[in-house]
Amino acid sequence: MSAQTQQMIMGLLMWVAVFGVFYFLLIRPQKKKDKMLKEMRENLSVGDKVTTIGGIIAHVAKVEENAVILEIGPNRTKVPFEKWAIGTVESKESKEA
Repeated sequence: MSAQTQQMIMGLLMWVAVFGVFYFLLIRPQKKKDKMLKEMRENLSVGDKVTTIGGIIAHVAKVEENAVILEIGPNRTKVPFEKWAIGTVESKESKEA
């Protein structure tokens, strides 16, 4: 094997290693996080206390296919939101308030 061939192989192995590091440190964790968010949004149910990605804290009043109706504020104003706008589910509560 010539020196030039060895250099080419080492260069190729370096790029494979860089891609592997990026995959395991950046791509894979982001895919896992996205999967968890999707499952959380699909499992929304009436009465859940949620926070939207805009910071609005509300309770789920109705769940539709791609949207949810949230009750916001002391007068229980109902506002529709797309499911992708739900950032976190804080707790599951009964609607007795």
